[in-house]
Amino acid sequence: MSDTGAAVGAFGRDQVEGAALAQRLLDATLFVTMALSSIAFVEPSPHDAMMLVLLVACVAARVTFDRKLVPLLILTVIWLIGGLLCLIQVGDQENTIQYAGTSIYLGTASIMFACLFCQGNLRRLLVLRRAYILAALIATTAGYLGFFHLIPGYEIFLDHERVSATFKDPNVYGPFLIFPLLLLIIGFMTRGIRPAGLIITIALLGGLFLSFSRGAWMHFAVSTGVAVVLLFVVTPDARMRRRILLLALGAAFAAALVVLALTSIDAVREVFMVRAKAIEPYDVGPGGRFWYQQLAVSQILEHPNGLGPFEFSRIFGGQQHDVYMQGFLVYGWLGGAAYLTLVLVTLTIGIRAALISSPWQYYLIAAYAAFVGEAGEGFVVDTDHWRHFFLLLGLIWGLTAATINMSRRGRAAANSATVGAMLPVVS
Repeated sequence: MSDTGAAVGAFGRDQVEGAALAQRLLDATLFVTMALSSIAFVEPSPHDAMMLVLLVACVAARVTFDRKLVPLLILTVIWLIGGLLCLIQVGDQENTIQYAGTSIYLGTASIMFACLFCQGNLRRLLVLRRAYILAALIATTAGYLGFFHLIPGYEIFLDHERVSATFKDPNVYGPFLIFPLLLLIIGFMTRGIRPAGLIITIALLGGLFLSFSRGAWMHFAVSTGVAVVLLFVVTPDARMRRRILLLALGAAFAAALVVLALTSIDAVREVFMVRAKAIEPYDVGPGGRFWYQQLAVSQILEHPNGLGPFEFSRIFGGQQHDVYMQGFLVYGWLGGAAYLTLVLVTLTIGIRAALISSPWQYYLIAAYAAFVGEAGEGFVVDTDHWRHFFLLLGLIWGLTAATINMSRRGRAAANSATVGAMLPVVS
């Protein structure tokens, strides 16, 4: 081999090694970023700082933008433009500018996550799974330490009598645990039960319960139901279907045991009896949640350009607690319609992709089921600034793009094989 050829070969090896190193650094950065995602009681949080590092790692690893993500990009941009237009009315207030900045950051994050997973990289999905479960364990451990007063300064992990753990709000902490719970439960149904996974699942179920978030409880029930139905539909083997149904019943029984065990503790039972009511005083009547929602409808109709961040609560003294109304109130008709469309389109493309067999199908089912519950919970909670909402959003779009690409490659290969079989043999 000539010196020139050797030099070219060495340069090529260096390029390959450099690309491999960039990918490993990206996966390591993703792990740290997701492991810190539960530390959310300070702003900016460590997770937010790591998101900037993750963006740099994506650029260094040459993560590409798939054209199938264009609708996600367009709808996100329209949503953000609506929010920025609303700032014209209230843009001189520091907190409103910060609110808009957070929206831009989270919208960008969803697109970045979509790009990260649009190749269906199983190693990267495993990194996400492990890091997210670790983050959930960190938050849940803090919640137990706080609720049972096991450390000095335990109050930081509580919101009055409810567990907020490492979040500011129990209504955010509870839903955060649902995606990792679904990953674990789906793993039990498809690969079998492992002792370590079972212990983690029980711990997370207890953490979810101690959030005393009725929305999170319903979110978990809906999301688990969606996951079980999807698993049942996509599984052709009758024996595996029976296994899924039996394990679903077992999971329901285990959840009931966790609730019974926790409610045997007086401090837990007292809070549970209050929170278990379907309707609480702050839900109805003047000054109640539903009363504010009636006011919100009239304000939406009267203000096509929206009111801007925090204006509804400033004027009326309370929040409507509905993310879709929030979309129109804060982002105007333009941004509100874009946000609602984004949720509906995500639900549509996600279900279609989740029904197609792929190496990452179970990850997509878990993300989609969690997103369905989160979309439903949006009717009673403002979820437009939940970090894990935008993770799920990006994950669904990314894995949907990967599924479409896989299906097209399969059809192309099948067509090539058919054409080859039709060609005459030349002796």
